[in-house]
Amino acid sequence: MPPLPTPIPAFTSPRAAPWSQPFQVMAKPVGARCNLQCRYCYYLEKEPAFYPAAGVPRMSEATLEIFVRDYLASQPGEEVAFAWQGGEPTLAGRPFFERVLEHQRHYGAGRRIVNSLQTNGTLLDDAWGEFLAEHRFLVGLSLDGPRTMHDGYRVDRGGRPTWEKVMRGLRVLKKHRVEFNTLTVVHRRNYRHALEVYDFLRETGSGFMQFIPLVELKSAAEEKAGGLDHGQPVENPAALIPLGGVKAAVADECAPPEGFGEFLGTIFDRWVRRDVGRIFVQHFDVALNAWVGRTPPLCVYQERCGRALVLEHNGDLYACDHFVFPHHRLGNLHQTPIADLGNDPATARFGAAKARLPRVCLHCPVRFACNGDCPKHRFVCSEPGGPGVSYLCASYRRFFTHIDPAMQRMAALVLAGRPADEIMAHPGQPIQPGSDNR
Repeated sequence: MPPLPTPIPAFTSPRAAPWSQPFQVMAKPVGARCNLQCRYCYYLEKEPAFYPAAGVPRMSEATLEIFVRDYLASQPGEEVAFAWQGGEPTLAGRPFFERVLEHQRHYGAGRRIVNSLQTNGTLLDDAWGEFLAEHRFLVGLSLDGPRTMHDGYRVDRGGRPTWEKVMRGLRVLKKHRVEFNTLTVVHRRNYRHALEVYDFLRETGSGFMQFIPLVELKSAAEEKAGGLDHGQPVENPAALIPLGGVKAAVADECAPPEGFGEFLGTIFDRWVRRDVGRIFVQHFDVALNAWVGRTPPLCVYQERCGRALVLEHNGDLYACDHFVFPHHRLGNLHQTPIADLGNDPATARFGAAKARLPRVCLHCPVRFACNGDCPKHRFVCSEPGGPGVSYLCASYRRFFTHIDPAMQRMAALVLAGRPADEIMAHPGQPIQPGSDNR
């Protein structure tokens, strides 16, 4: 391994100081490039514009060093989290991540650094397993459930199924005792099989599950390529999917509007009776935060967004993974410190636009829990000239209303300083709000 080059001089901007509140950056060392070609992947349409050349783009040594150095400098606190995503980040190779660790040690000044890696798992082998275990990477593994539900959409570049390769990668992680969680896209093939998906993931050893609703438009590529003036700033991020005068339908792979809520609610009923405190489901944990009066930690449920930035392989920074388009480019970290880009007025405008809600949302009883959902999903017209309603509105109304009695009980337990898993003590009894069911 060659020695580290001479450190790149730091920017001297007086504004390049830690933010008062932490922010996250998802770094894409190979951009959107991937060895798979999932039929529902929204990043595939970016390849012609962002990666016209053949081969896999890789983050340069200079870009990597600047990012690690400035990101560490911008973060308050003793612990700093790095998230490596894609595309498929393992295409960057283990030597790239060895350099990541060297730069982190060099610039970390004794701070605790945590690395996470989101992967499709198909390229994992024993060498990767040993590396990830030794350096305590947290691995997020994309797995859409049992074979038939996974293989329907998650295919390779030749259209071949990938479930066997993903399961082989999962065995590698378990063999080397790598900490992992699972990320499951909820779509038309699996949304009616919630318990089958949940039990399968549970049996594979997943103790932390993330469920991501698939919401994509059939006309998204055409709208983004030709339906907007990319030279003009967009105040409301939801305008990136304009439906004015255009009849756009959701992609065939998407579940119906109420499907995601049906999926989550079905799993919740089993989880709340046997798995509280044992299995962690992201949406349930986030919901409990809302019920105890805390800000939900997941950006899609927050009143404002813009604190989860995305770094492309060339150093370009964007305010959101779903809005990596020219007019949402904040700048490049080779020219501007990452903290300055995050504090730019354009970033603030992007985040504040999420708080603009249609009238139907303002008086909704579950608004406190969903805050209108992600702007990417707000393309359902509710009133002429006004902001859109989320495609998932029916799902969130259904889900949050369904879990309200149990959430009230768990919130009361937490606020009383008792563990939330006490709710499982009487699984056969109806859970009533305001009652301890003892």
